[in-house]
Amino acid sequence: MKIRSALLTGFFAASSVIGVARAEAPPEVAARLGQDLTPLGSQKSGNKDGSIPEWTGGLSEIPQGVTYQAGDRYPDPYAADKPLYTITKANMAQYAGKLTEAHSALLETYPDAYKMNVYPAHRSCANPATVYEANKKNAVSGVIDPSGDGFTGSLYGLPFPIPSNANEYIFNQRLQYRGYKITRQYVSVSPTRGGEYSVYVVQDEVIFPWNDPSMKTTEDLNNIWAYYINNTVAPARAAGNVVLIHDTIDAVKGQRKAWVYSPGTRRVRRAPNIAYDNPSFNDDGLSTVDQFNMFNGALDRYDWTYNGRSETIIGYNSYRQASKEVQYKDLFRPIVANQDHARYELHRTHVITARLRSETRHIYSKRVFWQDEDSFNTVASSNYDGRGKIWRVQEQFPYVHYAVPACNTAGAIVYDLNAGRYTAQEFFNQEPSINHSADELTMERYTPDYIRRIGVR
Repeated sequence: MKIRSALLTGFFAASSVIGVARAEAPPEVAARLGQDLTPLGSQKSGNKDGSIPEWTGGLSEIPQGVTYQAGDRYPDPYAADKPLYTITKANMAQYAGKLTEAHSALLETYPDAYKMNVYPAHRSCANPATVYEANKKNAVSGVIDPSGDGFTGSLYGLPFPIPSNANEYIFNQRLQYRGYKITRQYVSVSPTRGGEYSVYVVQDEVIFPWNDPSMKTTEDLNNIWAYYINNTVAPARAAGNVVLIHDTIDAVKGQRKAWVYSPGTRRVRRAPNIAYDNPSFNDDGLSTVDQFNMFNGALDRYDWTYNGRSETIIGYNSYRQASKEVQYKDLFRPIVANQDHARYELHRTHVITARLRSETRHIYSKRVFWQDEDSFNTVASSNYDGRGKIWRVQEQFPYVHYAVPACNTAGAIVYDLNAGRYTAQEFFNQEPSINHSADELTMERYTPDYIRRIGVR
């Protein structure tokens, strides 16, 4: 054990600084996958007091006692659980060591509305066996570029199952397994302080070449990991606005390509502003483009630092949050979303900090991210203004689509602490179920001409 620890310590210390291309993980390190590490690279054992259990495979198939058919919503396999305790501003001090600064800020700012119901932890994340096999290969062949903005040698699954620097953790979050061809319908709302809001309904679809089984090497992707269409279908004043994105792995070598169709002009135009800190879609200016899915796009405006692992109370197994029984009028309350539907658990997280480079600009001077250890899902973030004060905080609500299986999310919320408002994105409680097997999607759809045709009202 002492020899293995020394080898691992030397490996991680030597490879933690961006600027020198990291060599692939030594075979003795990669061999830990499926042993003391899970196939997704997390620590398999639980913690000392058992409040974080051992990972025993996660929800890799439909659980016993659950009735599920394709196209259904995913029934909650943990519906019988009762909260262990509830955190409010009044008692948050006793849990200070387990709270992210994002959740602490919410408890402090909204003492009468924000609370966290904490349940027993279940390490439910799982992926298909093909992802686990790809992870074994990626662990010994994935090499990050000296710039930290791209990589080679990985394909499918996690690009860095045993990451050794912050950039690799962020790449894992961006490229984690969601499926190959997916369609869905979701809503976005941004309530006023009085609670009024419009429901924006979006149909989106994606092909992930990253998960295309016919691809053989990173180079086969031509630097494109996702083809994405975002089509707003309601309300009437916004219907017909369509966004097309060809998203790149290395944005320095090739920037994201984006087009927008506007029914007002009936024209498709290039949209280089769909990046960085430009306002996101249908959010009333309360979040940035690169906050979609917690963080997306180029890494080049920040210096990234890995701050280690922490036991943290985070949103998890959010089946109730995604339930069709939960109506939007009940979920989206004034000031703060209805926390009665949110489930929190104690899990290990990776903590990553991004600090704005002096030669670049962004409305956020610093950002801190908490990633679920088992999935690399970013589940919470805090975003600072130019004065170094927390401005906006964000949380995402993960749960497992166990029929795939994929570690998905029930939605995300950005809280603007200065404005006293929030924007909720990617919720789909009253929408059709997500389709993870959208074989009808073809590459011919991801063109400016196609979005012109579907954008006509």
